[in-house]
Amino acid sequence: MIHQLPDGLNLYYEIHGNKDAAQALVFLNGLSQSAAAWGGVVRALGNEYKVVLVDLLFQGQSDAAPEHRSFEGHAADLADLLRSLKLPETTLVGISYGGAVAQRFLVNYPELVQAGVLLSTFPYKDAFFDAIGYSWKQALLAGGYPLMLDVMLPFVLGRSYFLNPIITIEDLKNSKAGQSPSTENLLKLVRATEESGNYLQELKKVQLPVLVVHGSEDMLCTPEMGQAMYQALPNAELEILPNIGHTLNLECIPDLAQLLLTFVAKVKQGYKGLQVKL
Repeated sequence: MIHQLPDGLNLYYEIHGNKDAAQALVFLNGLSQSAAAWGGVVRALGNEYKVVLVDLLFQGQSDAAPEHRSFEGHAADLADLLRSLKLPETTLVGISYGGAVAQRFLVNYPELVQAGVLLSTFPYKDAFFDAIGYSWKQALLAGGYPLMLDVMLPFVLGRSYFLNPIITIEDLKNSKAGQSPSTENLLKLVRATEESGNYLQELKKVQLPVLVVHGSEDMLCTPEMGQAMYQALPNAELEILPNIGHTLNLECIPDLAQLLLTFVAKVKQGYKGLQVKL
């Protein structure tokens, strides 16, 4: 489906699950992902909730803007979409890049959602994070997305995944080859990350319940980053998944789906069981 933004650009989204459900989950992709990345999670969630998958600008089937979008700009685009969809009670779920957008959304548009889930994402950047990002960008400039993917994989999949892959690394590369984002679009997404700053102080404003989830083997968005978000957010839970890397929507689909179902059930019951930090 297509939603036209105020500037005339088109945002692509899909609706799955129970379209008449009283609760909705909205998913935002990682940097080079599209809505298709959530297919396994959608199936694992079953038919209890309405599920909305969104390609941000420069991702998947959404348009590319002439200039890059900041995380705040992406959040404004999503707010425009959600206002038009008039969803029931909504939990916003964002992974990595999408999680950075979700952080801004929870701060700037809390009236549009009831809860948030931040997966494998970053509230700040350190020197190691920047070095990884620089290597990805140089690979992209030198050899396009295929070379960037080769450089990315050891950082976005845990060591345990390489030793016991759900999908072989070769098959994973082949599946991504058919949906390679353009170099130009990826550079604009990368720029949003490069220009972002430390967001921990802003997260202290979020009064909504938030679930923070990280893999113990995530070298990019480390468990320490998850701990920092958990400490900053007034009403949060933290889950660190053992032997899992960065790409939670591939590496641990059953566990992730169960975490989401449990959290949304708590939200439905009025946030009971969530730890409020004073």
